[in-house]
Amino acid sequence: GKQKANWFHPALMGVLISQMWIFSNWEDTKFGSFVNLLVLVGILIGFSKSAFEGRFKEDVKAMLENLRLSGSILREADLKHLPDLVQEYIRRSGAVGKPKTENFYLEFDGEMRREGEPWFKFTSRQYSFIPRPARFFFMKARVKGVSTQGYHFYHPPTAKMTIKALSVFPVVKTDIPEMFPTETVTFLNDVCLFAPGSLIDDRISWEKLDELSVRAVFAFKELRIAAVLYFNTEGDLIDFRSEDRYEIQQMKPLPFNTPVKDYREFDGIRVPSYGEAIWHYSDGPFSYGKFRLKALRYNLSEMPEAET
Repeated sequence: GKQKANWFHPALMGVLISQMWIFSNWEDTKFGSFVNLLVLVGILIGFSKSAFEGRFKEDVKAMLENLRLSGSILREADLKHLPDLVQEYIRRSGAVGKPKTENFYLEFDGEMRREGEPWFKFTSRQYSFIPRPARFFFMKARVKGVSTQGYHFYHPPTAKMTIKALSVFPVVKTDIPEMFPTETVTFLNDVCLFAPGSLIDDRISWEKLDELSVRAVFAFKELRIAAVLYFNTEGDLIDFRSEDRYEIQQMKPLPFNTPVKDYREFDGIRVPSYGEAIWHYSDGPFSYGKFRLKALRYNLSEMPEAET
């Protein structure tokens, strides 16, 4: 932890001592000054990376420190008020008879892209909290050869997104009000896909649409966001679609969906291990994210080291 984060102090001191020596022998050592500049830039970038990711870790730790897990068990009786499709989905997941999910931790790898640009690879770590909604998503990638990090912070009533090139230069930084419904849709999406037992939540109201789909409305304080959940004939959730998520570049809500497949068991619960994220623009659908689930753990009381 702290020891690892403090590597830059001796490194910085080394550069400063070297630079002082160079100034005292300037004529002979100009080249050394240029090398030191390169080293200094590297140190500052390393420090910025450490500090940016450190903010994510501190936010998660602050939530965990105030957390008291109830340990209460999900019972069959808890499902009674739900549509049959949702009840069956929860049973198939294996959540009944296990502790209710109060938080969960995810690791993904995959690819993302912006319109008109090639795919880039990413890895991510994420923590979601349910009784008091929060979601902290931290991503690392190389975009056009440049090391890039992104942090989505959702802790109502605040929602913001920061993406930095070289972890120093903000490429995107926004906390506009539209981020709040957008990140709330993402929060609900994650709960539906990765914490099926949590769909008993009384903040969610349900409406059966047909034999294979239901509408969910998540109410949080004054905010209402809706999504349609689509199931296959076996009872697995195969898609989630919402019209309440803002495409931030266009600054308007656009239809958004996340088709999923390849169900596997993680930490005793059966969930989809592959999904895509798709915007529906006026000229057709655009898939901007492919996600492969690498690790999933429930009800943690401390922050784990990355598993992958």
